[in-house]
Amino acid sequence: MLFGGVEAGGTKFVCATGDETGKIQERVEFPTRDPEETVKDVIAFFSQFETKAIGIASFGPIDVNPESDTYGYITTTPKTAWQNYPIKQTIEKALGVPAGFTTDVNGAALGESVLGAAKGLDSCLYITVGTGIGAGAVVKGNLLEGWSHPEMGHILLRRHPDDHFEGACPFHHDCLEGLAAGPAIEARWGQKGKELSDRPEVWEMEADYLAQALMQYILIVSPKKIIMGGGVMHQQQLFPLIHKKLTELINGYIKLPEPLSEYITSPGLGNDAGITGAILLGKQAYETGKL
Repeated sequence: MLFGGVEAGGTKFVCATGDETGKIQERVEFPTRDPEETVKDVIAFFSQFETKAIGIASFGPIDVNPESDTYGYITTTPKTAWQNYPIKQTIEKALGVPAGFTTDVNGAALGESVLGAAKGLDSCLYITVGTGIGAGAVVKGNLLEGWSHPEMGHILLRRHPDDHFEGACPFHHDCLEGLAAGPAIEARWGQKGKELSDRPEVWEMEADYLAQALMQYILIVSPKKIIMGGGVMHQQQLFPLIHKKLTELINGYIKLPEPLSEYITSPGLGNDAGITGAILLGKQAYETGKL
């Protein structure tokens, strides 16, 4: 049985087919343009196969509330051409199969919980730190959603005492994303993160902000595993710095399920976490059978 997955990113779309275990069989990537051009490529790819259902793990914000008039839409995204675009309905109508729908980071969390670093656990948190910061969660085997989806990249933090950067988020200025995403690092220090590897003060500050966020997530969601991906996390010195700072912040208040070096880790599926989760979301859509 064949299922499809769409990892709809702000920069590129990844489409793939896979079996009921989530194993990828065929895949394609293409740049994100306007909706008409991009979705045309999505439909052309899946028209080659007899998929039973599609999972869409999309950049956001999106409407995940089935009771809403705009359920299945990409909503207030900064990518203006995609604002209020009914991506779920458009793909379902074109392909004639049901489509599951969630955020890109929720998709990655699902992939990691079933086949990746959190395999065998009923909860995990997946965080991407790159051009933006987002997080998705699986709690008791289900994706964390309510009237909307988690927007953990926009929580407010204590400012680092040496940081005088106003913040890069157009909505909140100095939220987590505004202080710690890739564009914030470049705007604060005048160079891209990959060019700052030998500047310890850069990564000490970055670890401070990320550890603050992790403490809040741990205290509220209590995930059994935390997985951190995205371009900024390719700076491997970040993991031990985050572990150290988080230990200081927790200060013995709670006992974690395993050492931090094992509890907070990189994706087990690498760059395939999101597309694998999208395929598994397609399987879930088939099982519910709702268009």
